[in-house]
Amino acid sequence: MSFDIGNPSYGLVFWTLIAFVLLLLLLRKFAWKPIMEAIGEREQSIEGALASAEKAKEEMARLTNENEQLLKAARAERDVILKEAKELKDQLVADAKVLAQAEGAKLIEQARKEIDDQKKQALAEVKNQVSSLSLDIARKVLQKEFENEQRQEALVADLLKDVKLN
Repeated sequence: MSFDIGNPSYGLVFWTLIAFVLLLLLLRKFAWKPIMEAIGEREQSIEGALASAEKAKEEMARLTNENEQLLKAARAERDVILKEAKELKDQLVADAKVLAQAEGAKLIEQARKEIDDQKKQALAEVKNQVSSLSLDIARKVLQKEFENEQRQEALVADLLKDVKLN
């Protein structure tokens, strides 16, 4: 029996066809069904994974949005706190400046009073010294004038001339 590819015998074709059909039936029962079930399960797991991924994506978008809102709120709160701190600093500086000016004016007024007091004391001391010196000079001049009796009598006579009787 020779085999010719171009002209096969009918028996060979029949038995080949029977073997092929038996193989298909066996594959359908034992291989295709489990393979198709595995493919279906895989497809369902892929769809579940895609659905989970979509849910995770939506959750991430929601969380990102919430984070952005929280970040905006935190920035706004930070800006308010910084503004309040700046206003407080400006108020403290202004208060300190006003206090310093008032304290400075008070010190200047005290210094003026002390200067006036010291000036008055100095003038009083100068007057005392001038009057003391004037009295010393007058005493010395009078002592010199009154050493001589003729001068004393001439002075009294001169003074009496100026006095007029009423």
